[in-house]
Amino acid sequence: MESEALLSVRELRIAFDGVEAVRGLSFDVRPREVLAIVGESGAGKSLTARALLGMLPRGATTSGTISPDLSAHRGRRISLVPQDALSALSPVHRVGDQLAAAARSVAGISRTEARARAVAALDRVGIPDAARKARAYPHEYSGGMRQRAVIAMATINEPDLVVADEPTTALDEERRDRVLRLLGEQREAVGAALVLVTHDMDAVRGHADRVLVMYAGRLTELGPADEVLARPRAPYTAGLLASLPQNATGRRLPALRGTPPAPGTLTPGCAFAPRCPLAADACHTAEPEPRQVSGRLVACHRWEELPHPATELFLKEGQPA
Repeated sequence: MESEALLSVRELRIAFDGVEAVRGLSFDVRPREVLAIVGESGAGKSLTARALLGMLPRGATTSGTISPDLSAHRGRRISLVPQDALSALSPVHRVGDQLAAAARSVAGISRTEARARAVAALDRVGIPDAARKARAYPHEYSGGMRQRAVIAMATINEPDLVVADEPTTALDEERRDRVLRLLGEQREAVGAALVLVTHDMDAVRGHADRVLVMYAGRLTELGPADEVLARPRAPYTAGLLASLPQNATGRRLPALRGTPPAPGTLTPGCAFAPRCPLAADACHTAEPEPRQVSGRLVACHRWEELPHPATELFLKEGQPA
């Protein structure tokens, strides 16, 4: 129920020079849950995440509502785990000093207490000999340690909501799962909810409570992660699942055919219709609105026509992934 939501987004629209990149998106984030926002590049995932943080690029115009406005309390009630841990840390300041500055910026505590909190935060994320490593510079950390440090920084003030924007990009499966487990442990430790932005559908498995699938700036499917992964109701969701490496045949890696439309190039109807093996005439004339389907939201005219497993639509002969 909306009354139980930590954060409610309603009819969010984000545009640049009049061209909409996010188009009427609505969803809730519940206390202590992990909500994954998934989709291909250009779907509007990161823009949505940055709207939550009040960190949209210059020139963006918005409408709709985000309630409450947690961005007014960035660092205390809402925080960010960025994609690139190296660029997120200042190369000329010691890691511990940067964490201490983050603690003091919102907590109003002494320098001594802030330094103690920084060491404790590094220790909590598994940095060995945290007191000594707090005095080191980012270049003296390994890549994995830098990732842990930015997670420590994001959680040092025990926020209500952590937004992780593609935190596992370019990581292999083992390292990806390690980072996601650490994120889960830290948000549990501080009692936070987590919005996980990712293009990797497999990263959702075992790490998210609910999943929001976006395409061309809109909601395509939203529901419990286990149910969406086991039986997607939208063809686009099925296409993403069919593109996972475990569906490779021989030496050929699967991929969803075609490319998403660029903002400003949309034609009437469903944005996914040109790539969808189920598309019918109605799909090319009217854009589907999200509707309740088996306890989830689905924006598709032909969701009832999906086979089970739906990934077969994209893997079978004649519809190569």
